[in-house]
Amino acid sequence: MKSSILALAALATGLGSTAAFAGSLDQGYVEPVPVAPAPAPVAVVPDSDWTGGYVGLSYGNLDSQIGGSSDNGGIYGIHGGYDYDFGNVVLGGELEYLGTGDDYSVGGVDVDSMTRAKARLGYDFGNTLVYATAGAANIDTSAGSDTGAVGGVGLDYKVTDNFTIGGEALAHSFNDVGGSDLDAQTFSLRGAFRF
Repeated sequence: MKSSILALAALATGLGSTAAFAGSLDQGYVEPVPVAPAPAPVAVVPDSDWTGGYVGLSYGNLDSQIGGSSDNGGIYGIHGGYDYDFGNVVLGGELEYLGTGDDYSVGGVDVDSMTRAKARLGYDFGNTLVYATAGAANIDTSAGSDTGAVGGVGLDYKVTDNFTIGGEALAHSFNDVGGSDLDAQTFSLRGAFRF
């Protein structure tokens, strides 16, 4: 019996050491290693800087009222200015000359041309600039010339970094054109080269 116990003890010792070398069948629960999620892609808005000078051409419509009469006709112009982009806010100034056709007349007054000096304040939406503008305008007519106020809104869109298209709607008020008040509204399509 003593030899049986010794044989069992030797067998148990041999099996225990074999299991230690072979690994245990019961590995137990292994906690998974946490993995940080990949960062979400960030939408990239193209950065557009409106700082710089520009020159351009415009074409549109002039609607005028004087002494109970009104008329409208085509206008064409050239403009130039400079903008400074402060991030979201754009501040600038512009000079513009507008001409009319030879047959543009309202209330017996021929309107020949208009010049404007305007400040503009806008919001930078990347490739789009929406702005308000105000300043002074001078109108030259067959009844004389007068300087009055001008104001309105506009929009410019960058087709490329160096070329914009846009539109502008402005109202004008002149107090002494041949002794009468003359009000005028212009609606213009514009294109400009920026540098």
